[in-house]
Amino acid sequence: MKRGRVLWHLVKADFLTRVRRTSFLVTLAFAVFLGYQTFAGNIVMQLDDFRGVYNSAWVGALMGVVTSSFLTLVGFYIVKGSILRDETTRVGQILAATPMSKGFYTLAKSLGNFAVLASMVFVMAVAALCMQLIRAEDRTLHLWTLLSPLLLYALPSMAFVAALAVLFETLPVLRGGVGNVIWFFLWTGLLVAGIGPEATRGGLPTNADYFHDFSGLPTMMVQMRTTILQVDPNFHNNFSLSIGGRPPQHRFLWTGVRWDSVQVAARFTWFAYAIAAALLASVFFHRFDPARERFVRRREEAPERPPVEGLAAAKELVRSDPWAGRLTPLSPASAKNRFISVVAAELRLMLQGHRWWWYAVAGGLFIGCLAAPLPASSGGVILAAWIWPILVWSQMGSREARYATSSLIFSAPRALQRQLPAVWVAGVLVTLATGGGLAIRLLVARDLHGLAGFAVAVCFIPSLALALGVLSGGSKFFEALYTVWWYTGAAHHLRGGDFTGTVASSSRPALYLALTVILLAACWMRRRTQLAYA
Repeated sequence: MKRGRVLWHLVKADFLTRVRRTSFLVTLAFAVFLGYQTFAGNIVMQLDDFRGVYNSAWVGALMGVVTSSFLTLVGFYIVKGSILRDETTRVGQILAATPMSKGFYTLAKSLGNFAVLASMVFVMAVAALCMQLIRAEDRTLHLWTLLSPLLLYALPSMAFVAALAVLFETLPVLRGGVGNVIWFFLWTGLLVAGIGPEATRGGLPTNADYFHDFSGLPTMMVQMRTTILQVDPNFHNNFSLSIGGRPPQHRFLWTGVRWDSVQVAARFTWFAYAIAAALLASVFFHRFDPARERFVRRREEAPERPPVEGLAAAKELVRSDPWAGRLTPLSPASAKNRFISVVAAELRLMLQGHRWWWYAVAGGLFIGCLAAPLPASSGGVILAAWIWPILVWSQMGSREARYATSSLIFSAPRALQRQLPAVWVAGVLVTLATGGGLAIRLLVARDLHGLAGFAVAVCFIPSLALALGVLSGGSKFFEALYTVWWYTGAAHHLRGGDFTGTVASSSRPALYLALTVILLAACWMRRRTQLAYA
């Protein structure tokens, strides 16, 4: 009973700490926005050219799969960082001094994450209810049919994501920006893993397929297919959940998910997976003791000076080191704008800590862009070149907040006119250092349209990183957004979403030039406000 009370208060404290933050309001705003987009018909679930009649069954199914598919991706980035917060606020050291076990702590953190994500599911449930009463073509309300997809599809998925966020924080490689990038591809794999071969061919799923279904979308798709075949025997088994696009022209009546014991057991299995992930995290959790971390890179200790005691010892130290105890006077020349030196310093800070192999890969990508055939270079190699430095770009604009050097940086002469442009120029140089080989190829080929798109992309990527870093004060927002944008827009050359600008069919240089100007203006105004209140 005592352990249950402790667990309750830990989860409650963690949840209340989050709900008092601005990021939680942004989270709920995003859930409301997603619900509104579904309500407005901008998020469409369709089979061939069919959609369901907007009744309790279809609205609940639509909200359920939108939540378990889209919100699980965003939710991970929102809840990740709870252990780091305990470490930076030194609450973790207090908890480490208690008899609390590591497994108990990681389980409590997973439950705290789940409470935050469950609040997003609650918002989507309210949106589903409003959509049913306002927009539905059939306003007959069936609560279980409406809410069961959210309860049995979305909540188990959210629980697993909450535990994975804790597991990522306890693993040395995945706790930082690398984990933020890897999560997107792991999330994609989880969605694809639930689509079994039988569902792809239009057959009935096996029991094993139910237990692999992370989002519930493939299972629901099979049941909808059975219904729609009664309306259209020529159904081609095409199913999509998309944002925007042409709305379907035909409707069919669907009465809801037909739950059986196997499906319910499969959904509750994801809760078991979540508990297993939380307990696995305790194996790697260092209990806020740096000495117990296995993969922490040990820094070389600087030689210590002998303690200086007394005036005689101080005079002896000055004689042995003429510069000891002296301050460098500020001359009028020091106030001059040494912009190149500031850019070089920012570039060194951005690249600090990277091993030789990182530079070798970056150089290889530059050579690959230069040596590969132009179609391969502009369509494929440049994608690798502009995902490799993501952790370098993500430092832009947030380094001052991360290392608490804002007061030092902001008190420098003309910090707004010198330091902020220097960071942006350093980011542009990093972008050129990995993908600059393509610019040479485009110049040799006299492809002026491609060269213009390349130049805009070189300016847009660091502008996005700098603006998001300054506005959010962290690197996670850029790492998450850029990874998704890179995969959906650039890698698939989505029209209007391809920021690389090297493929004529999907290139929109004017659009991204305007976005670059807007991002830099927002960044400039935000930094000016920070300087005013520094």
